[in-house]
Parts: sequence; structure tokens; C-alpha cells
Amino acid sequence: MTDNLSADNSNKEPATAQESSAKPVTKTAPKKENMLINILMNIVIPTLILTKLSSAQYLGPAWGLVVALAFPVIYGLKDFISNRKINFFSALGIFSVLLTGGIGILKLPTEYYAIKEAAIPGLIGLVVLISTKTRFPLVKTFIYNDTILNVEKIAVALKEHNKTEAFEKTLRIGSYLLAASFFLSSTLNYILAKMIVMSPAGTEAFNIEVGKMNAISFPVIAVPSMIIMVLSLMYIFRSIRLLTGLTFEEGMHDTSK
Repeated sequence: MTDNLSADNSNKEPATAQESSAKPVTKTAPKKENMLINILMNIVIPTLILTKLSSAQYLGPAWGLVVALAFPVIYGLKDFISNRKINFFSALGIFSVLLTGGIGILKLPTEYYAIKEAAIPGLIGLVVLISTKTRFPLVKTFIYNDTILNVEKIAVALKEHNKTEAFEKTLRIGSYLLAASFFLSSTLNYILAKMIVMSPAGTEAFNIEVGKMNAISFPVIAVPSMIIMVLSLMYIFRSIRLLTGLTFEEGMHDTSK
């Protein structure tokens, strides 16, 4: 009887060890980014501070630059600590604020502002094109990402239909369309800056003109660029449907989870 009990106990012990080792390890999913807050903290708020609060009666040029920089720097650091990756919009915001603020503080010729306005979207468009030659095309950051699409389900469906390579070609064309939207923005930015911003840098009139340009730039620049971006998105959606057989709803990211 004792032998049987000890035999039973010896049989149970490995099972307990197996149970403990078989316990699933729960991984915390990375928190989804709120794109609106991302753009507000990194682009919109710093721009408003530079254009509205950097005059002598408020913060002044130097402190205006410091406060404007604080938003993308703090947000970028917070995002890096949380997700262990550099926030693209934070990097863009810091670069843009440094250029705009630097032009004002150093009182550089106004032509530099027009060049800066054209350079940022132009450089992004160039980077988008270069990224098509790498394993991580930027179209995946802007359009083909798990914030908008159910990337995992789409990848499985592409593999099942043996269409992964065909979809890579779709992403390349989507990248060209995306780059075109930035190049259009670059051209329109330069033309608009040359037409509106004419006062010497560092003056109150310069800040007012920059604010006026930012107000006009949405309908004149953002809308045409967004149209091209939407066309790129529609092209990718159509390709996903044709290559995988997934409906629009099946391919979209499920926000209810």
C-alpha cells in the first residue's frame, strides 16, 4: 500500500512540474498610438507656439524655441521608453522646430524659410523612395500598419494564396504614390512661402506671416497631398481584396478589441 502511494506521488510530481512549465507566458501588447495626439504634440502645438507665442510680448524667440521643442522631445522620449523605437513624428517635429526657430533667432534671410518649408516634405519623399530598396519600406509606417489594417490576417491570406511577392510590388507602387504626395507638398510649400513670408526673420511681422502661411497651407497644400495619399490607400485596399479575397471589413483593423 505504501509502495503504491509513493508510486502515485512520484507520478504526480513530474506532472506538477509539467503544469508549471506549461503555464502560458502573457506578453503585454504594445499600446496603440493615437495618431491625432501624435500629430498635435509633435507638429501642431510646436508650430502654434513658434508662430503665436515667440514674439517679444510673450515668450520671446529663444524661450519660444525651447518651449516648442519641449513637446516633441518629451513625447518622443516617452514613446521611446514605452515602445523602444524612435517616433518618426517626434523626430520630424524636432527637426522642423529647430529649423524654424533657428531661422528666427539667427535672423537668417527669409529665403531660408522657403527652403526649409520645401526641404522637410521633400526629404521625407526622398526617404520614402529610398526605403523601397530596404526590408522596411516607409509605406508600412504611413499606410500598411496595424493601426489601420489587420496586418496579421492579411499576411496569412497572402501566404495561403501565394501572393506575398505580388503584394510587395503593390507596396512599391504605393510607396511611389506616397512619395509623390510629399514632393507635391514640397513644391507647393516653397511657392506659398515665397508668396507670403517676406518680412525679415526674427520680427513680429515674420511670425505673423508664418502663422498666415500655416493657416492657408491646409487647403492649398494638405488637401491635394491628402488626395494622393487616399488614392494610394485605395490602391493598396483594392490590391489586398484582389490578392487575398478579403473584404474591406475583414482587412481593416478591429478597433473593438
